[in-house]
Amino acid sequence: MDTKISQWLDSVTSFFNPGQHLPKCNRDIILGCEKEVAEVENSGTDEQKSESIMRLSWALVHSTQLEDVQRGIAMLEASLSGTNSPSQKSEKLYLLSVGCYRSGEYSRSLQLVENCLEIKPDWRQALYLEKTVIEQITKDGVIGVGISVTTVGLIAGGIITALASRKS
Repeated sequence: MDTKISQWLDSVTSFFNPGQHLPKCNRDIILGCEKEVAEVENSGTDEQKSESIMRLSWALVHSTQLEDVQRGIAMLEASLSGTNSPSQKSEKLYLLSVGCYRSGEYSRSLQLVENCLEIKPDWRQALYLEKTVIEQITKDGVIGVGISVTTVGLIAGGIITALASRKS
C-alpha cells in the first residue's frame, strides 16, 4: 500500500514540476563558469570570451534558481542581436527558450524554440524541447479548465444551497 501511495505522490509531483527532464545546473558549476569568464576577460581571445559566456549562459538558464535563469535570459538577449552565424543564433534561441520554459513563460519559450527550428529543423534537442513546452502548455490548459469547472460548480452549489435554505 505504501508503495502505491509513493508512486501516486511521485506522479503528482512530476505532473506539477515542469522541466524535470531538462538538465539542471547547480551553483558550483555557475561559479566555475563565472570564474572562467573573469579569467578570459583580460587575456583571452574574442572566441574564448564568447565560448566562456555561452557556457555561463547555458549554466544560468539550466539553474534551479529563478534569479540565475533570469540573468541567463538577459545575457542571451543582449548577445543575440550581435550574432551573425546561423548556428550561434539557433544555439542562443534554444537557450533562451530553455530559460523561458524554466521561468514559466511557456508561450514565449515555444515561439523561441520554433524560431530555432526554422534555422536547424532537425535539431533533436530543440525538437524535444518543443514537445516538452507543448505538453506543459496542454497541462496548464487542462489544469485551468479544471479550476474553472470547480469554481463554477462551487458557485452553483452555493446558489442552490442558498435558494434551498430560503424555501425552508
